[in-house]
Amino acid sequence: MKVNWNYPTNVWVGNNRIKDLQKACLQLLIKKPLFVTDKDLINLEMVKKIIKSLSDHFKDITVFSNFSGNPSGDNVIAGVKIFKQNKCDGVIAFGGGSGLDVGKAIAFMSGQERSIWDFEDIGDYWKRANEEKIAPIIAVPTTAGTGSETGRASAIINKETGVKKIIFHPKFLPSIVILDPYLTVDLSPRLTAATGMDALAHNLEAFCAPGYHPMADGIALEGLRLVKKSLLIVVNDGKNLTARLDMLTAASMGSTAFQKGLGAIHSLSHPVNAQFNIHHGLSNAIFMPYVLTFNKKEISEKIISICDYLNLNKSFESFISWIMELRKELNIPHRISDVIDKEKMNLEKLSLMAFEDPSTSGNPKKLTKEDMKIIYEHSISGELF
Repeated sequence: MKVNWNYPTNVWVGNNRIKDLQKACLQLLIKKPLFVTDKDLINLEMVKKIIKSLSDHFKDITVFSNFSGNPSGDNVIAGVKIFKQNKCDGVIAFGGGSGLDVGKAIAFMSGQERSIWDFEDIGDYWKRANEEKIAPIIAVPTTAGTGSETGRASAIINKETGVKKIIFHPKFLPSIVILDPYLTVDLSPRLTAATGMDALAHNLEAFCAPGYHPMADGIALEGLRLVKKSLLIVVNDGKNLTARLDMLTAASMGSTAFQKGLGAIHSLSHPVNAQFNIHHGLSNAIFMPYVLTFNKKEISEKIISICDYLNLNKSFESFISWIMELRKELNIPHRISDVIDKEKMNLEKLSLMAFEDPSTSGNPKKLTKEDMKIIYEHSISGELF
């Protein structure tokens, strides 16, 4: 199967579509690409072959990979320096959330004079940018979770404050996305599970977010169905290409849908990602049932709609049971204190960071700093609301 989608951007879908990477560069008039990936992926034979294939067609190709998970502003600054030194004219963002977020941010910041923090997702800060100098972006995900390939933002940690910031501009959206399930077959069951739960969280919070956006709601519902259909399959059989493609699609759909909004699952996750380097998908999976039960009154009708679409018993309790059973089958810990020493968790600090997170405004139930602390406390004790 080979198909091309044009919503929300140009999405080239199918097995071995990575072979069209050169074509994507030519279509965007990229002659000197900067290939951005993380320090783990760069050592994989698959990645070496892709870079070798590009170098056979392009005289000038530069690689930047000096970063890992939960990237910082310093990583972006270093990448921009290399982009400019080598006179690159476009970015290939390759990898999981970190590779995609860093690559997108480098392409954006390569044409800006202001600090990256001046473009945080607040009000109309994005209008400060010189959008004519944003380099073209090709995004190639190798995990099925963040959906950053169809997102208009990057999550970057400010090391001075220890806070994960969302940097936004409409032109963060890559011009071409390549969804190739072959690139995900070597992802470990553990990371497949965590990234898959990230995709679930995006679609779920987008659907439950308040506001009128039927297009986002429809995309989120189908994204949830694909996760239910294929996540367990692909965790147990990583070479199942049909299930791999389902999960890649669900991840892209989640990112497309959450322009409607996210919520407290993400608000609570971002601080622990920044402070303790916990995988974002894992923390989302852990916080999920606590936030859902906290929001029960506001989201019950929407959850029942999800149950109807997913062929679950039509009740809030049935949906929570499905989430709990899914986490158990994926070996997801029940408590955040199972992955972080609770003695090291400064709840006052974390609660304030969570309350100030941009995702907070999309939560179906109005939140206070004290609410954040209470949810953290429940996630430590393991008691649902």
